[in-house]
Amino acid sequence: MTNIKRDPARDRMEPVQQNVRPQRRPEWIRINQPSGTSFRHVQELIDAKVLHTVCEEAHCPNIGECFGSGTATFLVLGDVCTRACKFCDVKHGRPGPIDWDEPERVAQAVKSMNLKHAVITSVNRDERPDGGAPIFAEIIRRIRELQPGCSVEVLIPDFKGSVEALKIVMDAHPDILNHNLEVVPRLSKEVQPQNRHDWSRDTLVNAKKLNPHVLTKSGLMVGMGEEIEEVKAAMRELCEWEVDILTIGQYLQPSRRHWPIARYYRPEEFDELKRYGEEEIGFKWVESGPLVRSSYHAVEQVRALSKRYGKLSATRQG
Repeated sequence: MTNIKRDPARDRMEPVQQNVRPQRRPEWIRINQPSGTSFRHVQELIDAKVLHTVCEEAHCPNIGECFGSGTATFLVLGDVCTRACKFCDVKHGRPGPIDWDEPERVAQAVKSMNLKHAVITSVNRDERPDGGAPIFAEIIRRIRELQPGCSVEVLIPDFKGSVEALKIVMDAHPDILNHNLEVVPRLSKEVQPQNRHDWSRDTLVNAKKLNPHVLTKSGLMVGMGEEIEEVKAAMRELCEWEVDILTIGQYLQPSRRHWPIARYYRPEEFDELKRYGEEEIGFKWVESGPLVRSSYHAVEQVRALSKRYGKLSATRQG
């Protein structure tokens, strides 16, 4: 197992071998065990349609709350990722072939759940030049056909910065285009060795160029060894990229083989990051808290922003 130690001489974080468990979770991080009729119904529906959710694959701490309220974030393009980020518990390796029937099953599940807002994400499919973008596009179109009025949020990979792949998704007019920065730039190369910062930048910047009306969104994890001023610097950079919505949550180590937790941020620190993001640098919305994840309270965000700015205008623009 690794832990993080400060190297003053080079002012960066170095992994060192350590044989101790991560510090005990503080009292403000409480994860309830999933249960209840709604939880079981969603789980049975996902299983029946042979689908995956990031809620299950990434062991999201909010799975009980989300499934219990009848919502889920669909994980498409399989459950094996071509990248091996050190914080992620999704399997990595060589994925299987693309399942071209998947969009229909996802759309049918959205209809069965009577969703008003659907969130779609995926593993990375770097073996494909288009990164699997056509699957995202077809899912958006089929949801619109089967569940009219349902807004669609897609949490996409960076497609290695490919404008052509991104355009395939944007041409289907998602209501929210989400791509997570995940960590502050200083830690990115070590925590996400197969990613590039400029790929994330290009994805978010080009989304606005392709459709200025689309709401763009990104997310950061904290507690991985960064300083809070580095978080604020990353927030300012995302604002420069014209990102509208930001999520900030505490990193929770999936297992002892994953990147270690450097520290737990206190609730008041999350409150300060929300205040800084919304009041000082101009995000339309910042969802910031210990258990916040990319799609946490996504429905509430859409409703609030629709009320504040009018009906989401990305749909069918262009």
